[in-house]
Amino acid sequence: MSNSSSLNEFLLLVFADTRELQLLHFSFFLGIYLAALLGNGLIITAVACDHHLHTPMYFFLLNLSLLDLGSISITVPKSMANSLWNARSISYLGCAAQVFLFTSLVGAECSLLTVMAYDRFVAICKPLHYRTLMDSRSCVKMAAAAWAAGFLNALLHTGNTFSLPLCQGNTVDQFFCEIPQILKLSCSDLYLRKFGLTVVTVCLIFGCFVFIVLSYVQIFSAVLRIPSEHGRHKAFSVCLPHLAVVALYISTGSFAYLKASSISFPALDLVLAGLYAVVPPAMNPLIYSMRNKELQESLKRLIQLELAQQQ
Repeated sequence: MSNSSSLNEFLLLVFADTRELQLLHFSFFLGIYLAALLGNGLIITAVACDHHLHTPMYFFLLNLSLLDLGSISITVPKSMANSLWNARSISYLGCAAQVFLFTSLVGAECSLLTVMAYDRFVAICKPLHYRTLMDSRSCVKMAAAAWAAGFLNALLHTGNTFSLPLCQGNTVDQFFCEIPQILKLSCSDLYLRKFGLTVVTVCLIFGCFVFIVLSYVQIFSAVLRIPSEHGRHKAFSVCLPHLAVVALYISTGSFAYLKASSISFPALDLVLAGLYAVVPPAMNPLIYSMRNKELQESLKRLIQLELAQQQ
């Protein structure tokens, strides 16, 4: 297999050789996937149907849930199907589509988390200007910019990745088509192009990270000056879930994509992929709803209304 033009398919990672363990993997991923569908679906429904949640914070949360649903639906169902049918192949075009869509949604989510940090910064540090700076038109533009940034990032990475000659076979040591694993199949003399991809990734992740950190430094400084304990508690309850999501998402994702190849081995790569590709979409709804009474009350009203209609 001399180059990528001769490839018709890739072979994904097999979790287990025995049928019992394959079915266990299928059941485990199915549980996570259903939890992500339920949690994100409830948030989307609550924000869309409850006019009390038609605010910038919940608008961005709705977009985050859409991105989470998309990203986990791109990777997990294919892995589940492979375990269920005792297969491991994915077509060349299917792999390219998976890389493009997943990278697009991951890049958009990174940008959206940055926008959400800006929203919290304006709400806490510039409350008198909040309605002016975060009007509906500005929110739509910022959300559209986040989605567009993810699309352009994916276009660049996918085009560069699949234009590389692949000289090291077609076995991808991951449960989905992940760019670092595909780059391992390429020829070793394409250092500059690989370096260029790394620079773009660093700029996106580092730019988002720096902006979020600077925003939260000012946010926490403002929160600590609030005289009311109730006010400080309310501000922290809004900010801490977002900060937890950012810490998990950016730390694991950046380490997976930027770590040196010398410290790359299958078990570590698999754990990292799960932490940034599978865990956040399933955990984000729980993280955001645990300390958010408005969202909890909205979900209760929706459930009560549905029960009343059924009766």
